[in-house]
Amino acid sequence: MMFSDFALALGQLSDRRFRRILLLGVGLTIALLVAVSVLFSVFIGWLVPDNFAVPWLGDITWVGSFLSWAAFGLMLFLSVFLMVPVASVFTGFYLEDVADAVEDMHYPHLPDATPPSLYASLRDSVNFFGLLVALNIVALVLFMFVGPFAPILFWAVNGYLLGREYFQMAAARRLGRVGAIRLRKRHSVQIWVAGTLMAVPLSVPLVNLLIPILGAATFTHMFHRLNGEQRG
Repeated sequence: MMFSDFALALGQLSDRRFRRILLLGVGLTIALLVAVSVLFSVFIGWLVPDNFAVPWLGDITWVGSFLSWAAFGLMLFLSVFLMVPVASVFTGFYLEDVADAVEDMHYPHLPDATPPSLYASLRDSVNFFGLLVALNIVALVLFMFVGPFAPILFWAVNGYLLGREYFQMAAARRLGRVGAIRLRKRHSVQIWVAGTLMAVPLSVPLVNLLIPILGAATFTHMFHRLNGEQRG
């Protein structure tokens, strides 16, 4: 049944609201990472003097410029790895719109959901980002000991995160925070498996940018299925 949830989400990927959220998330992420890269490069250039007097060699005038460009290149390289978690945070601000789009198309008979406050959305997004970074740091350490099973560990960790975040988001709109946690724990294994299957494309560049939207849509369908609600 979880495959049908994903198929329904994939079939709605052309929805204009989905495209808008994707462009917003990616655009804001690129703007932030480029700005941080430029500021870091400028900071290095300000910190390191342009001229060094080296005995027997005289003045060296290119060190500051070299380190500034090297810092900029390093930040751009790190941005490849930071792209997904940062985009997930930005996209997380709009996941309610994804759930609304899914329900408008597939569950039009339901009453309007009660979205969380702006503060609650911001708090949950920041908490999710912190948990995502913390667990992936732990997983990064464990990668050195699991050898060829490293991809499985990566998928399992991020599958737990995806399932936890997106299912709870979809459920909380209808059941409240406490009810959402209760339902998630009742179906924790199924949610983790579905999240792990969603995490596999995280290893594919560019495709991984679609995962926040597909995850939110998939787990919205899963919530309604597990909660006993039929599509309209």
